[in-house]
Amino acid sequence: MLGKYFQKPGKEEGDGAANAKGDRVPPGQHLAKGFPVLTYGETPQVSTEEWEFRVWGLAKSATFSWSDFMALPQHEFTADFHCVTRWSKLDVKWTGIKVTDFMSLIELDPKVAHVMEHCYGGYTTNISVEDFLREENFFAFKVFGEDLPSEHGGPMRLVVPHLYAWKSAKWINGLEFLAAEELGFWERNGYHRRGEPWAEERYSNAFGI
Repeated sequence: MLGKYFQKPGKEEGDGAANAKGDRVPPGQHLAKGFPVLTYGETPQVSTEEWEFRVWGLAKSATFSWSDFMALPQHEFTADFHCVTRWSKLDVKWTGIKVTDFMSLIELDPKVAHVMEHCYGGYTTNISVEDFLREENFFAFKVFGEDLPSEHGGPMRLVVPHLYAWKSAKWINGLEFLAAEELGFWERNGYHRRGEPWAEERYSNAFGI
């Protein structure tokens, strides 16, 4: 795939830019020239009118509409994006809502330690509370100034910049708060439980990798 769609970090750049970009690309990754779309199964088509977001488990149950989310403070974010399939895209510009702002509305049980992200289409992925509540995480509804297209997770996706992108669940519509870790879709099918790019946490030790 290298060449047409990807390039090694720093290629076709001046020396200063090359070094700076290379320092931001985790080992084993290549820079994407576009914004690749990788999806397992069909792409859900959900309008903002029908979209809703649920919270349950070890939290006070609640349901939020699109307008509820849009009433929260909105911010511009620039973040690097790393896919487990070995491509990275730097300086992706998003518009969204901080996870910490949304979570100020949620009453959590003190026993909460993990979160299961739920999505339209049935996709799930797990994340620890510590990873989920980091200040830089956000719910995105625009990318590069345009409404987030369905193929990239619209109308809304979670973005967790410090982990591989499968943790940044597309078409997100709920959070289940848990006392103990449970595995999501890809984690049950051989992906690493956490997925930290700089440690190359791509696959489960059960696969011998």
